[in-house]
Amino acid sequence: MIIISHRGNINGQQSNLENSPSYIINAIKNKFDVEIDLWLENNNLYLGHDGPKHLIDITFLNQNHNKLWIHCKNHDALNFCHNKKFNHFWHENDSYTLTSKGYMWAHPNANDFKQTIIAMPEKIDNFLEIKKSYIGICSDYAKKYKDLLD
Repeated sequence: MIIISHRGNINGQQSNLENSPSYIINAIKNKFDVEIDLWLENNNLYLGHDGPKHLIDITFLNQNHNKLWIHCKNHDALNFCHNKKFNHFWHENDSYTLTSKGYMWAHPNANDFKQTIIAMPEKIDNFLEIKKSYIGICSDYAKKYKDLLD
């Protein structure tokens, strides 16, 4: 099972730290994949959920690409990631999207989680009942789920 830290969170939401490079590296060092929010503005790469916040360069993405799930937050970021080795995707409120590596990413409002990565399973009432049908989760509580599912 793939356990993905949501924006670097592993023990609950930390809004002031989310998407910061050091926070993401910490989650990776704790053996988690990490979903990050990527923006491209004025030819600069940024991390941040609601807007570009933490300036990064392509080296950060290249060095960590095998652990990152890149949520492109604007068209320029999506275009930047296209045809690169990065596992990236775009979605807003759609129930499902496909990542560039072919994974189905399910929004918590989806109604079927078979063979998907479930975003925010803590919002799903019957999470434990369906756990055998999905391939991964993305959560602010990555450590809790890792411990629970081991």
